Amino acid sequence: MVVGKPLFVAEQIQQRVKELAGRISKDYEGKNLLVVGLLRGAFMFHADLVRSIRVPLSVDFIIAASYLKAESCGEVRVYYDIREDLTDKDVLLVEDIIDTGITLNHVRERILSRRPKSLKICVFLDKKERREVDIPLDYVGFEISKDFVVGYGLDYDDKFRNLPYIVVFKKSV
Repeated sequence: MVVGKPLFVAEQIQQRVKELAGRISKDYEGKNLLVVGLLRGAFMFHADLVRSIRVPLSVDFIIAASYLKAESCGEVRVYYDIREDLTDKDVLLVEDIIDTGITLNHVRERILSRRPKSLKICVFLDKKERREVDIPLDYVGFEISKDFVVGYGLDYDDKFRNLPYIVVFKKSV
Protein backbone atom coordinates (compact mmCIF):
# COMPACT_ATOMS: atom_id res chain seq x y z
CA MET A 1 0.00 0.00 0.00
CA VAL A 2 1.23 3.43 -0.92
CA VAL A 3 0.26 6.92 0.12
CA GLY A 4 1.12 9.89 -2.04
CA LYS A 5 1.67 13.62 -1.70
CA PRO A 6 -0.58 15.26 0.93
CA LEU A 7 -3.70 17.03 -0.32
CA PHE A 8 -3.87 19.07 2.88
CA VAL A 9 -0.99 19.46 5.31
CA ALA A 10 -1.44 19.82 9.08
CA GLU A 11 -1.16 23.64 8.96
CA GLN A 12 -3.91 23.93 6.32
CA ILE A 13 -6.14 21.62 8.32
CA GLN A 14 -5.70 23.55 11.57
CA GLN A 15 -6.28 26.88 9.84
CA ARG A 16 -9.54 25.62 8.34
CA VAL A 17 -10.67 24.13 11.67
CA LYS A 18 -10.16 27.53 13.33
CA GLU A 19 -12.18 29.25 10.57
CA LEU A 20 -15.04 26.78 10.96
CA ALA A 21 -14.95 27.08 14.76
CA GLY A 22 -15.14 30.86 14.45
CA ARG A 23 -18.30 30.64 12.32
CA ILE A 24 -19.81 28.03 14.62
CA SER A 25 -19.03 30.09 17.73
CA LYS A 26 -20.78 33.10 16.20
CA ASP A 27 -23.80 31.05 15.05
CA TYR A 28 -24.27 29.33 18.43
CA GLU A 29 -23.73 32.24 20.78
CA GLY A 30 -26.31 32.03 23.59
CA LYS A 31 -27.57 28.60 22.49
CA ASN A 32 -27.59 25.18 24.17
CA LEU A 33 -24.98 23.50 21.93
CA LEU A 34 -24.35 19.76 21.80
CA VAL A 35 -21.55 18.72 19.44
CA VAL A 36 -21.96 15.10 18.33
CA GLY A 37 -18.99 13.39 16.72
CA LEU A 38 -19.62 10.60 14.23
CA LEU A 39 -16.97 8.04 15.10
CA ARG A 40 -14.52 6.70 14.36
CA GLY A 41 -13.29 8.82 11.48
CA ALA A 42 -14.26 12.21 12.91
CA PHE A 43 -12.44 11.84 16.23
CA MET A 44 -9.50 14.13 15.36
CA PHE A 45 -11.61 16.74 13.59
CA HIS A 46 -14.20 16.68 16.38
CA ALA A 47 -11.54 17.14 19.09
CA ASP A 48 -9.79 19.99 17.27
CA LEU A 49 -13.09 21.66 16.46
CA VAL A 50 -14.53 21.61 20.00
CA ARG A 51 -11.23 22.90 21.39
CA SER A 52 -11.53 25.89 19.05
CA ILE A 53 -15.24 26.68 19.54
CA ARG A 54 -15.57 29.64 21.92
CA VAL A 55 -19.08 29.11 23.32
CA PRO A 56 -20.23 26.72 26.07
CA LEU A 57 -21.00 23.27 24.73
CA SER A 58 -21.35 19.62 25.61
CA VAL A 59 -20.18 16.65 23.58
CA ASP A 60 -21.45 13.21 22.73
CA PHE A 61 -20.75 10.57 20.11
CA ILE A 62 -22.37 8.08 17.80
CA ILE A 63 -20.61 5.21 16.06
CA ALA A 64 -22.12 4.26 12.71
CA ALA A 65 -20.65 2.89 9.50
CA SER A 66 -21.54 1.64 6.04
CA TYR A 67 -17.99 0.99 4.82
CA LEU A 68 -15.90 -2.14 4.54
CA LYS A 69 -12.31 -1.20 3.62
CA ALA A 70 -12.76 1.31 0.75
CA GLU A 71 -16.29 0.47 -0.42
CA SER A 72 -19.70 1.34 0.94
CA CYS A 73 -21.84 -1.73 1.56
CA GLY A 74 -24.96 0.46 1.55
CA GLU A 75 -26.21 -0.81 4.91
CA VAL A 76 -25.72 1.47 7.91
CA ARG A 77 -24.97 -0.10 11.25
CA VAL A 78 -25.10 1.87 14.51
CA TYR A 79 -22.70 0.46 17.09
CA TYR A 80 -23.02 3.17 19.77
CA ASP A 81 -25.74 5.79 20.07
CA ILE A 82 -25.94 9.29 21.53
CA ARG A 83 -26.65 9.16 25.26
CA GLU A 84 -27.73 12.79 25.71
CA ASP A 85 -31.38 13.83 25.71
CA LEU A 86 -31.67 15.99 22.58
CA THR A 87 -34.77 17.89 23.68
CA ASP A 88 -34.16 21.67 23.52
CA LYS A 89 -30.58 21.12 22.33
CA ASP A 90 -29.02 22.75 19.31
CA VAL A 91 -27.17 19.79 17.84
CA LEU A 92 -24.10 20.10 15.63
CA LEU A 93 -23.27 16.79 13.98
CA VAL A 94 -19.57 16.52 13.09
CA GLU A 95 -18.47 14.07 10.39
CA ASP A 96 -15.08 13.45 8.82
CA ILE A 97 -16.20 12.96 5.22
CA ILE A 98 -19.40 12.84 3.23
CA ASP A 99 -19.19 10.53 0.26
CA THR A 100 -22.41 8.80 -0.87
CA GLY A 101 -24.28 10.42 2.03
CA ILE A 102 -25.88 7.14 3.08
CA THR A 103 -24.38 6.96 6.58
CA LEU A 104 -24.73 10.67 7.29
CA ASN A 105 -28.36 10.68 6.16
CA HIS A 106 -29.15 7.70 8.38
CA VAL A 107 -27.58 9.41 11.41
CA ARG A 108 -29.25 12.73 10.55
CA GLU A 109 -32.70 11.09 10.43
CA ARG A 110 -31.96 9.25 13.68
CA ILE A 111 -31.12 12.54 15.42
CA LEU A 112 -34.13 14.38 13.97
CA SER A 113 -36.44 11.63 15.25
CA ARG A 114 -35.32 12.61 18.77
CA ARG A 115 -36.63 16.15 18.22
CA PRO A 116 -33.69 18.45 18.90
CA LYS A 117 -34.29 22.18 18.87
CA SER A 118 -32.08 22.38 15.76
CA LEU A 119 -29.64 20.26 13.80
CA LYS A 120 -26.74 21.47 11.67
CA ILE A 121 -24.04 19.41 10.02
CA CYS A 122 -20.31 20.10 9.85
CA VAL A 123 -18.15 17.91 7.61
CA PHE A 124 -14.41 18.08 7.23
CA LEU A 125 -14.33 16.76 3.63
CA ASP A 126 -17.07 16.81 1.00
CA LYS A 127 -16.95 14.44 -2.01
CA LYS A 128 -19.85 15.93 -4.02
CA GLU A 129 -19.09 13.76 -7.08
CA ARG A 130 -20.06 10.57 -5.21
CA ARG A 131 -23.27 11.80 -3.56
CA GLU A 132 -26.25 9.47 -3.74
CA VAL A 133 -28.32 11.12 -1.00
CA ASP A 134 -28.76 14.90 -0.86
CA ILE A 135 -28.02 16.21 2.63
CA PRO A 136 -27.94 19.85 3.75
CA LEU A 137 -24.43 20.75 4.91
CA ASP A 138 -23.97 23.84 7.04
CA TYR A 139 -20.18 23.87 7.47
CA VAL A 140 -17.66 22.29 5.09
CA GLY A 141 -13.92 22.15 5.60
CA PHE A 142 -12.78 21.23 2.09
CA GLU A 143 -14.33 19.88 -1.11
CA ILE A 144 -12.35 17.06 -2.69
CA SER A 145 -12.51 14.79 -5.74
CA LYS A 146 -13.75 11.21 -5.68
CA ASP A 147 -10.29 9.84 -4.74
CA PHE A 148 -10.09 7.70 -1.61
CA VAL A 149 -8.23 9.62 1.11
CA VAL A 150 -6.70 8.73 4.47
CA GLY A 151 -5.19 10.60 7.41
CA TYR A 152 -6.44 12.95 10.12
CA GLY A 153 -8.80 10.26 11.40
CA LEU A 154 -9.79 8.78 8.02
CA ASP A 155 -8.70 5.21 7.39
CA TYR A 156 -8.29 2.29 5.08
CA ASP A 157 -8.98 -0.98 6.91
CA ASP A 158 -8.46 0.90 10.20
CA LYS A 159 -4.96 2.07 9.20
CA PHE A 160 -3.52 5.55 8.54
CA ARG A 161 -5.85 7.40 10.97
CA ASN A 162 -2.83 8.81 12.81
CA LEU A 163 -1.40 10.75 9.85
CA PRO A 164 -1.54 14.49 10.67
CA TYR A 165 -2.42 15.33 7.04
CA ILE A 166 -4.82 14.16 4.31
CA VAL A 167 -3.41 12.09 1.46
CA VAL A 168 -4.85 10.21 -1.54
CA PHE A 169 -4.65 6.49 -0.84
CA LYS A 170 -3.43 4.14 -3.54
CA LYS A 171 -3.44 0.43 -2.92
CA SER A 172 -0.34 -1.25 -4.36
CA VAL A 173 -0.97 -4.18 -6.65
